[in-house]
Amino acid sequence: MSTASPGQATGTSESPARTDQPAVRDYVPSAETIAAVLSPGARPARPSALSASVTFGWRAMLKIKHVPEQLFDVTAFPIMMTLMFTYLFGGALAGSTREYLQFLLPGIMVMSVVMTTMYTGVTVNNDIEKGVFDRFRSLPMWRPAPMVGYLLGDMFRYTMGATVILVLGLVLGFRPEGGVGGVLAGMALLVAFSFAFSWVWTMFGLMLRSEKSVMGTSMLVLFPLTFLSNILVDPETMPGWLQVFVDVNPVAHLVAAVRGLMAGEVDTGELVWVTASGGVLIVVFGTLTMRLYNRK
Repeated sequence: MSTASPGQATGTSESPARTDQPAVRDYVPSAETIAAVLSPGARPARPSALSASVTFGWRAMLKIKHVPEQLFDVTAFPIMMTLMFTYLFGGALAGSTREYLQFLLPGIMVMSVVMTTMYTGVTVNNDIEKGVFDRFRSLPMWRPAPMVGYLLGDMFRYTMGATVILVLGLVLGFRPEGGVGGVLAGMALLVAFSFAFSWVWTMFGLMLRSEKSVMGTSMLVLFPLTFLSNILVDPETMPGWLQVFVDVNPVAHLVAAVRGLMAGEVDTGELVWVTASGGVLIVVFGTLTMRLYNRK
Protein backbone atom coordinates (compact mmCIF):
# COMPACT_ATOMS: atom_id res chain seq x y z
CA MET A 1 0.00 0.00 0.00
CA SER A 2 1.53 3.26 -1.02
CA THR A 3 1.09 6.53 0.76
CA ALA A 4 0.66 9.79 -1.08
CA SER A 5 2.35 12.99 -0.15
CA PRO A 6 0.25 15.84 1.19
CA GLY A 7 0.57 17.65 -2.05
CA GLN A 8 -0.56 14.63 -4.05
CA ALA A 9 -3.49 13.95 -1.70
CA THR A 10 -4.94 17.40 -2.14
CA GLY A 11 -3.98 17.77 -5.74
CA THR A 12 -1.96 20.90 -5.08
CA SER A 13 1.75 21.69 -4.81
CA GLU A 14 3.60 24.24 -2.63
CA SER A 15 4.93 27.22 -4.55
CA PRO A 16 8.33 28.70 -3.65
CA ALA A 17 8.47 32.09 -1.82
CA ARG A 18 8.48 35.03 -4.18
CA THR A 19 11.57 37.22 -4.16
CA ASP A 20 10.58 39.74 -6.77
CA GLN A 21 9.16 42.35 -4.26
CA PRO A 22 10.00 45.96 -5.14
CA ALA A 23 12.89 47.41 -3.10
CA VAL A 24 12.08 50.12 -0.56
CA ARG A 25 13.82 53.37 -1.41
CA ASP A 26 14.76 56.09 1.11
CA TYR A 27 12.95 59.35 0.57
CA VAL A 28 15.33 62.15 -0.32
CA PRO A 29 13.63 65.54 -0.28
CA SER A 30 14.48 67.90 -3.05
CA ALA A 31 16.13 71.25 -2.57
CA GLU A 32 12.85 73.01 -3.30
CA THR A 33 11.08 71.05 -0.55
CA ILE A 34 13.75 71.90 2.03
CA ALA A 35 13.69 75.57 1.09
CA ALA A 36 9.90 75.65 1.50
CA VAL A 37 10.01 74.58 5.18
CA LEU A 38 12.98 76.69 6.19
CA SER A 39 12.77 80.37 7.05
CA PRO A 40 13.20 82.37 3.85
CA GLY A 41 14.77 85.30 5.74
CA ALA A 42 18.40 85.84 6.57
CA ARG A 43 19.90 84.13 9.61
CA PRO A 44 19.65 86.40 12.69
CA ALA A 45 22.88 87.91 13.92
CA ARG A 46 24.51 86.53 17.04
CA PRO A 47 23.52 88.58 20.12
CA SER A 48 26.14 90.87 21.55
CA ALA A 49 27.70 90.31 24.96
CA LEU A 50 25.68 93.16 26.45
CA SER A 51 22.40 91.96 24.94
CA ALA A 52 22.90 88.39 26.18
CA SER A 53 23.87 89.54 29.68
CA VAL A 54 20.89 91.88 29.96
CA THR A 55 18.58 89.08 28.79
CA PHE A 56 19.80 86.78 31.54
CA GLY A 57 19.53 89.63 34.00
CA TRP A 58 15.90 90.06 32.99
CA ARG A 59 15.43 86.32 33.51
CA ALA A 60 16.64 86.73 37.08
CA MET A 61 14.17 89.58 37.54
CA LEU A 62 11.31 87.43 36.27
CA LYS A 63 12.19 84.75 38.81
CA ILE A 64 11.75 87.33 41.56
CA LYS A 65 8.42 88.34 40.02
CA HIS A 66 7.08 84.79 40.05
CA VAL A 67 8.55 83.96 43.48
CA PRO A 68 8.28 87.23 45.47
CA GLU A 69 9.24 85.41 48.68
CA GLN A 70 12.84 85.78 47.49
CA LEU A 71 12.68 89.44 48.53
CA PHE A 72 12.22 88.49 52.17
CA ASP A 73 15.96 88.62 52.79
CA VAL A 74 16.20 92.19 51.45
CA THR A 75 13.09 93.56 53.16
CA ALA A 76 12.19 91.87 56.44
CA PHE A 77 15.75 90.93 57.40
CA PRO A 78 17.20 94.48 57.08
CA ILE A 79 14.28 95.95 59.02
CA MET A 80 14.73 93.42 61.81
CA MET A 81 18.50 94.01 61.99
CA THR A 82 18.14 97.79 62.05
CA LEU A 83 15.52 97.84 64.79
CA MET A 84 17.23 95.19 66.88
CA PHE A 85 20.72 96.71 66.93
CA THR A 86 19.48 100.29 67.24
CA TYR A 87 17.38 99.71 70.32
CA LEU A 88 19.57 96.97 71.78
CA PHE A 89 22.94 98.75 71.69
CA GLY A 90 22.00 102.38 71.14
CA GLY A 91 21.57 103.43 74.75
CA ALA A 92 24.56 101.44 76.01
CA LEU A 93 27.08 102.52 73.36
CA ALA A 94 26.08 106.07 72.42
CA GLY A 95 23.81 107.21 75.21
CA SER A 96 20.77 107.47 72.91
CA THR A 97 19.34 105.52 70.02
CA ARG A 98 19.25 108.62 67.79
CA GLU A 99 22.99 109.29 68.08
CA TYR A 100 23.85 105.62 67.65
CA LEU A 101 21.66 105.44 64.53
CA GLN A 102 23.86 108.06 62.80
CA PHE A 103 26.81 105.70 63.25
CA LEU A 104 24.99 102.39 62.80
CA LEU A 105 22.77 102.81 59.76
CA PRO A 106 25.48 102.89 57.03
CA GLY A 107 27.08 99.84 58.62
CA ILE A 108 23.79 97.92 58.85
CA MET A 109 23.14 98.80 55.23
CA VAL A 110 26.48 97.30 54.25
CA MET A 111 25.94 94.22 56.41
CA SER A 112 22.49 93.44 55.02
CA VAL A 113 23.47 93.89 51.38
CA VAL A 114 26.79 92.04 51.60
CA MET A 115 25.16 89.07 53.34
CA THR A 116 22.61 88.72 50.52
CA THR A 117 25.38 88.29 47.94
CA MET A 118 25.57 84.59 48.79
CA TYR A 119 22.22 83.98 47.07
CA THR A 120 23.92 84.39 43.71
CA GLY A 121 25.89 81.22 44.30
CA VAL A 122 22.81 79.43 45.62
CA THR A 123 20.85 80.29 42.47
CA VAL A 124 23.70 79.17 40.21
CA ASN A 125 24.00 75.85 42.04
CA ASN A 126 20.24 75.31 41.86
CA ASP A 127 20.19 75.85 38.09
CA ILE A 128 23.07 73.41 37.66
CA GLU A 129 21.20 70.73 39.58
CA LYS A 130 18.13 71.23 37.38
CA GLY A 131 20.14 70.92 34.16
CA VAL A 132 19.42 74.45 32.99
CA PHE A 133 23.11 75.22 32.47
CA ASP A 134 23.42 72.44 29.91
CA ARG A 135 20.95 74.33 27.73
CA PHE A 136 22.76 77.62 28.27
CA ARG A 137 26.07 76.19 27.12
CA SER A 138 24.53 74.96 23.86
CA LEU A 139 23.33 78.44 22.87
CA PRO A 140 25.40 80.54 20.42
CA MET A 141 26.13 83.46 22.71
CA TRP A 142 28.83 85.05 24.82
CA ARG A 143 29.88 82.37 27.30
CA PRO A 144 29.97 84.50 30.50
CA ALA A 145 26.48 85.93 29.78
CA PRO A 146 24.62 83.64 32.25
CA MET A 147 27.04 84.49 35.05
CA VAL A 148 26.90 88.22 34.41
CA GLY A 149 23.12 88.03 34.07
CA TYR A 150 22.78 86.51 37.52
CA LEU A 151 24.82 89.32 39.02
CA LEU A 152 22.93 92.04 37.15
CA GLY A 153 19.64 90.65 38.42
CA ASP A 154 20.95 90.53 41.96
CA MET A 155 21.97 94.18 41.77
CA PHE A 156 18.25 94.95 41.90
CA ARG A 157 18.07 93.04 45.18
CA TYR A 158 21.03 94.98 46.58
CA THR A 159 19.48 98.31 45.62
CA MET A 160 16.14 97.35 47.14
CA GLY A 161 17.77 96.21 50.38
CA ALA A 162 19.75 99.45 50.71
CA THR A 163 16.65 101.52 49.95
CA VAL A 164 14.56 99.73 52.58
CA ILE A 165 17.18 100.40 55.26
CA LEU A 166 17.55 104.04 54.23
CA VAL A 167 13.79 104.69 54.39
CA LEU A 168 13.55 103.00 57.78
CA GLY A 169 16.51 105.01 59.04
CA LEU A 170 14.96 108.28 57.92
CA VAL A 171 11.77 107.35 59.77
CA LEU A 172 13.73 106.55 62.93
CA GLY A 173 15.70 109.81 62.80
CA PHE A 174 18.75 109.21 60.60
CA ARG A 175 19.89 112.50 59.06
CA PRO A 176 22.84 112.15 56.64
CA GLU A 177 24.90 115.34 56.46
CA GLY A 178 26.13 114.39 53.00
CA GLY A 179 22.71 115.12 51.55
CA VAL A 180 21.07 113.32 48.66
CA GLY A 181 24.28 113.21 46.65
CA GLY A 182 26.27 111.61 49.46
CA VAL A 183 23.58 109.02 50.13
CA LEU A 184 23.27 108.05 46.46
CA ALA A 185 27.06 107.85 46.11
CA GLY A 186 27.31 105.62 49.16
CA MET A 187 24.59 103.30 47.90
CA ALA A 188 26.17 103.14 44.43
CA LEU A 189 29.53 102.23 45.94
CA LEU A 190 27.88 99.52 48.04
CA VAL A 191 26.05 97.98 45.08
CA ALA A 192 29.19 98.06 42.91
CA PHE A 193 31.30 96.33 45.57
CA SER A 194 28.55 93.75 46.16
CA PHE A 195 28.56 92.99 42.43
CA ALA A 196 32.30 92.28 42.63
CA PHE A 197 31.94 90.28 45.86
CA SER A 198 29.19 88.11 44.32
CA TRP A 199 31.75 86.52 41.99
CA VAL A 200 33.13 84.70 45.03
CA TRP A 201 29.82 82.92 45.66
CA THR A 202 29.29 82.29 41.95
CA MET A 203 32.53 80.32 41.99
CA PHE A 204 31.39 78.33 45.03
CA GLY A 205 28.03 77.73 43.36
CA LEU A 206 29.85 76.02 40.49
CA MET A 207 32.29 74.20 42.72
CA LEU A 208 30.11 72.74 45.50
CA ARG A 209 27.57 69.97 45.10
CA SER A 210 24.47 71.39 46.79
CA GLU A 211 22.97 74.75 47.63
CA LYS A 212 23.15 73.93 51.35
CA SER A 213 26.91 73.59 51.00
CA VAL A 214 27.06 76.99 49.30
CA MET A 215 25.06 78.61 52.10
CA GLY A 216 27.12 76.94 54.82
CA THR A 217 30.42 77.98 53.26
CA SER A 218 29.25 81.54 52.70
CA MET A 219 28.16 81.90 56.32
CA LEU A 220 31.60 80.79 57.50
CA VAL A 221 33.11 83.67 55.53
CA LEU A 222 30.45 86.37 55.87
CA PHE A 223 29.91 86.25 59.61
CA PRO A 224 33.55 87.02 60.54
CA LEU A 225 33.81 89.68 57.83
CA THR A 226 30.68 91.51 58.94
CA PHE A 227 30.69 91.17 62.73
CA LEU A 228 34.46 91.54 63.19
CA SER A 229 34.46 94.99 61.64
CA ASN A 230 33.49 98.60 62.34
CA ILE A 231 29.78 98.06 61.65
CA LEU A 232 28.52 97.94 65.24
CA VAL A 233 31.30 99.58 67.28
CA ASP A 234 34.38 101.74 66.84
CA PRO A 235 37.46 99.51 66.23
CA GLU A 236 39.46 101.58 68.73
CA THR A 237 37.59 99.83 71.55
CA MET A 238 38.76 96.40 70.33
CA PRO A 239 41.89 94.48 71.38
CA GLY A 240 45.02 95.14 69.36
CA TRP A 241 45.07 91.75 67.63
CA LEU A 242 41.46 92.24 66.49
CA GLN A 243 42.20 95.74 65.19
CA VAL A 244 44.82 94.16 62.91
CA PHE A 245 42.12 92.01 61.32
CA VAL A 246 39.73 94.96 61.00
CA ASP A 247 42.42 97.02 59.27
CA VAL A 248 42.63 94.47 56.42
CA ASN A 249 38.96 93.55 56.38
CA PRO A 250 37.46 94.71 53.03
CA VAL A 251 33.99 95.03 54.58
CA ALA A 252 35.38 97.41 57.22
CA HIS A 253 36.89 99.62 54.51
CA LEU A 254 33.59 99.54 52.62
CA VAL A 255 31.70 100.63 55.74
CA ALA A 256 34.15 103.47 56.35
CA ALA A 257 33.81 104.67 52.75
CA VAL A 258 29.99 104.52 52.74
CA ARG A 259 29.80 106.14 56.17
CA GLY A 260 32.08 108.96 55.04
CA LEU A 261 30.07 109.63 51.87
CA MET A 262 26.79 109.79 53.76
CA ALA A 263 28.31 112.04 56.43
CA GLY A 264 29.73 114.42 53.83
CA GLU A 265 33.33 113.52 54.73
CA VAL A 266 34.78 111.81 51.67
CA ASP A 267 37.79 109.63 52.51
CA THR A 268 39.77 109.24 49.30
CA GLY A 269 41.98 106.53 50.76
CA GLU A 270 39.00 104.35 51.66
CA LEU A 271 37.45 104.89 48.23
CA VAL A 272 40.66 103.81 46.51
CA TRP A 273 40.93 100.78 48.81
CA VAL A 274 37.35 99.65 48.08
CA THR A 275 37.67 100.22 44.34
CA ALA A 276 40.96 98.32 44.14
CA SER A 277 39.69 95.40 46.21
CA GLY A 278 36.53 95.18 44.08
CA GLY A 279 38.64 95.07 40.92
CA VAL A 280 40.81 92.31 42.36
CA LEU A 281 37.71 90.28 43.27
CA ILE A 282 36.38 90.52 39.73
CA VAL A 283 39.69 89.65 38.09
CA VAL A 284 40.55 86.72 40.36
CA PHE A 285 37.18 85.12 41.08
CA GLY A 286 35.65 86.07 37.74
CA THR A 287 38.47 84.21 35.98
CA LEU A 288 38.15 81.19 38.27
CA THR A 289 34.36 81.17 37.81
CA MET A 290 34.61 81.09 34.02
CA ARG A 291 37.17 78.29 34.09
CA LEU A 292 34.88 76.21 36.27
CA TYR A 293 31.92 77.08 34.08
CA ASN A 294 33.70 75.93 30.91
CA ARG A 295 34.67 72.65 32.57
CA LYS A 296 31.33 71.98 34.28
